[in-house]
Amino acid sequence: MSDFDRARDLIAGSSRILALTGAGLSTASGIPDFRGPQGRWTKDPDAEKISTLSYYLYDEDIRRKAWQARAHSAHWTAEPNPGHQALVDLERAGKLAGIVTQNTDGLHLLAGTAPELLHEIHGSARTWRCEDCGQTGPMTDMVARVHAGDDDPRCPHCDGITRATVILFEEMLDQDVLNASVHLAETADLVIAIGTTLTVHPVAGLVPYAFGHSAHVVIVNAQETPYDYLADATLRDPIEDVLPRLVGSALNTDAGER
Repeated sequence: MSDFDRARDLIAGSSRILALTGAGLSTASGIPDFRGPQGRWTKDPDAEKISTLSYYLYDEDIRRKAWQARAHSAHWTAEPNPGHQALVDLERAGKLAGIVTQNTDGLHLLAGTAPELLHEIHGSARTWRCEDCGQTGPMTDMVARVHAGDDDPRCPHCDGITRATVILFEEMLDQDVLNASVHLAETADLVIAIGTTLTVHPVAGLVPYAFGHSAHVVIVNAQETPYDYLADATLRDPIEDVLPRLVGSALNTDAGER
């Protein structure tokens, strides 16, 4: 039996699927990854500083560069691709227990994923927060100010430093989001890791953790991952092609069995 057929049968037979998604899911939507040949950190030596809290707060030049990066981000023109939609199809079929995503682009929500099923482990680039008073709002408001010439937009409530609600280096993850993600790994009957290298923890650790709680594992990623040895099936085809085919085939199989 091929890996595709094994993955299809596992999806068809599962009722609590946990999807772990990473940058590889969004590259087909025009959002470059971080560490690949065309990745943001590969091409820009200051990119990692932009993502580090102390640099962002205390280096005005880095903060201005961060705002320019946000204002001209591919997020604003990107649209969900068929890979995102395939996960919505799983949700509508009643099979998706939840999504834990390392992505901050908001494309799962744009695709139609129910907010209560989505756990953005690294936060969201689509909202802003003030570091001083804690006020928040849509990032589109701040981006509009940057395009109008404000290179370091301050909080409209207290004039404090503003930022995206993305988890930066030197910060802790949101404990509630992390706890919900761990619970999903404990209760899932199948984990599908999609477009992630499974090298960034704690998300990567959810795969062996779920496996230890009797979940099956399917990995859909262009490159090998450290946890391929746990997988019942590994698929290397482009995600935007193979995931819709896989889900569509599984749902048709499941419907036929009923």
